[in-house]
Amino acid sequence: MLCQLSINNFAIVRFLELDFKAGMTSITGETGAGKSIAIDALGLCLGNRADANTVRPGANKAEVSARFSLEDVPYAKRWLEDNDLDVDEECILRRTISADGRSRAYINGNPVPLTQLKALGQLFVGIHGQHAHHAMLRSEHQLTLLDSYANHSILIDNVSKSYQRCKLIENELKQLQLNQQERIARKQLLQYQVEELDEFALKPGEFEQIEQEHKRLANGSDLIENCQLTLQLLSEDDEHNIESSLNRVIGFADQLQSFDPALQSVANMLNEALIQVQESTSEVQDYLSKIELDPEHFAFLEQRISKAMQLARKHHVQTEHLAEHHQALAIELKELNNDATRLDEIQQQVDDSKQAYIKSAQKLSQSRLRYAKELNKLVTRSIHELNMPKGKFSIEVNFNPDIQSVTGSDQVEFQVTTNPGQPLQPIAKVASGGELSRIGLGIQVITAKKVATPTLIFDEVDVGISGPTAAVVGRMLRSLGESTQVICVTHLPQVAGNGHQHMLVNKFSKSGGTETQMKPLDKEQRISELARLLAGDVITENTLANARELLQ
Repeated sequence: MLCQLSINNFAIVRFLELDFKAGMTSITGETGAGKSIAIDALGLCLGNRADANTVRPGANKAEVSARFSLEDVPYAKRWLEDNDLDVDEECILRRTISADGRSRAYINGNPVPLTQLKALGQLFVGIHGQHAHHAMLRSEHQLTLLDSYANHSILIDNVSKSYQRCKLIENELKQLQLNQQERIARKQLLQYQVEELDEFALKPGEFEQIEQEHKRLANGSDLIENCQLTLQLLSEDDEHNIESSLNRVIGFADQLQSFDPALQSVANMLNEALIQVQESTSEVQDYLSKIELDPEHFAFLEQRISKAMQLARKHHVQTEHLAEHHQALAIELKELNNDATRLDEIQQQVDDSKQAYIKSAQKLSQSRLRYAKELNKLVTRSIHELNMPKGKFSIEVNFNPDIQSVTGSDQVEFQVTTNPGQPLQPIAKVASGGELSRIGLGIQVITAKKVATPTLIFDEVDVGISGPTAAVVGRMLRSLGESTQVICVTHLPQVAGNGHQHMLVNKFSKSGGTETQMKPLDKEQRISELARLLAGDVITENTLANARELLQ
């Protein structure tokens, strides 16, 4: 629950520190005193939008902090743990707004994005504003109220996931269908190109090999002649060859090293040279023995090179990249062939996903029907207590499979009759302003009991209500305060008198400026404030007696 609210330089508040208790807290004050200013300040801690106008004139920044107990809020503890934020017995939400409109958010002293502040704040506080009953006229808000009462978060999440999956698959199907003609034309072209390249069947790296082999055969006569000349010079010439010359030089070197060992290295190098010459001679002889001049094979290679170059020009690629291009076209053709199968698969997935969505939406709809009947009885009983003894409330839930959204396929309509003998009609057509306020308040109180929020704020939700009805409203809120912390901003003494505690808002002038203060009232101060609410400026003994009676 909310334990403390501290406000610095916010609007017309210079400094305010409020301690809150369990139960129902009434907040009253004269018109224009700023009764809702604490609620507005708390809203900043809960992630509401801020601007520079919220900073008190003359101040550099506004600062608001709210301290909450975590004793009975296990889901808030889990949220803090999941987001790696400090977890203790209490949690402090803080917000600062500079004079230029920039704001910063903190949780337990840690800077956080505003989205995180808002997410955590929703676990601590639920705010019901004075215009909530007007929102109730909208069909989407009626659906939200019913789902909040029924706690449909898990069912709605299932429906939402089914809907998103359905849309994702439908979009993929549409994309495939839109490109169908383009794919057919591309497939026909690829089939012709791949068949032509399949027939030629050039392997990766093959062009380089045949080009090298063609070059060798083209120069075959020169190769043979040069190999023979090389062998003559190396070892086969009868008069002069390198091998015999080296042998004579080695003989001289052996004599030289016998005279001076320093020439040993020369003899070693000459021996190594002789070995290299002998090995070279052997390799050239082996190569010469294998050379074959095959005119037919040479012609085949020329034809293949010519065809490869022709196809490369046709496909606008370099000849050495033709084989890789062939592979890429084959892969693309295979994927296009798979698209036809994929189209059938996607269509089946669309059908399956629609069925899955309808199934989850029907399950949600059935639960809505069940809880709508339950809520009908509770709201009807509530409006009877709120001085509409002949009124009847009903929620119409119609499942329409043609409607598909993240919240299901239901059309929900709140219906009411306020006079006996009159049929149920949409609430927007039948209820007057005062009746709408009473129905809306009854629904808010009933749904608030079902929502596991530790602190509920009712900001002048009793507008348009008076007399005995106001007393019933006060008792309703007090009863709600027995299990949940309730903070109620009100102008009705019958409501304020039901509070477990009472705070008064005052506005005054100081040093040429305007300030607002809020303070808790003791019993005698409460009687005076309730008397003021009852009678205005002229307070009599009878008024005070009525105020005392309200507190009883």
